[in-house]
Amino acid sequence: MNIDVILIIAGWIFIASSLVILIPKNKIREAQVVFLFIQGITWVLGLLVAQFSLIEYPVRPFPHASTTNFSFEYFIYPSICTIFTFKYPEKKSAFIQFMYYFYYCTTLTVTEVIAEKYTNLLKYINWDWYISWIAFFIIFYISRKYYIWFFRLKQND
Repeated sequence: MNIDVILIIAGWIFIASSLVILIPKNKIREAQVVFLFIQGITWVLGLLVAQFSLIEYPVRPFPHASTTNFSFEYFIYPSICTIFTFKYPEKKSAFIQFMYYFYYCTTLTVTEVIAEKYTNLLKYINWDWYISWIAFFIIFYISRKYYIWFFRLKQND
């Protein structure tokens, strides 16, 4: 088993554990709604990115079924968006809220750049790190707004 497969398996285990630990038991139904909504968005966007040869995924689960990174688009990123939504600092200042977005987007982007440079999990073709950062920000924003809209919550941001 090579390092890329080990990283994929470790990602699944880490994210699944994080969901169990970080999502409150009384919010599981709401978390499922956010997860499925974001999963639909990331799956379609991931397919488009791969189809238009913007990013290539040399090592991936189900290589004959899809050219996208199934693990990231279908499970890992929707899970991270769900955690983002439920840990969002809604009662904090606008600066803290922006820094929350900044932290998540930057952490994911740095992780992606390291993976691009040192593994075969993804290769940028017609893509740059800042496009990923902007895409992460927009999807996190959509995730948060959808959650507020769907459950008709009052918001402070």
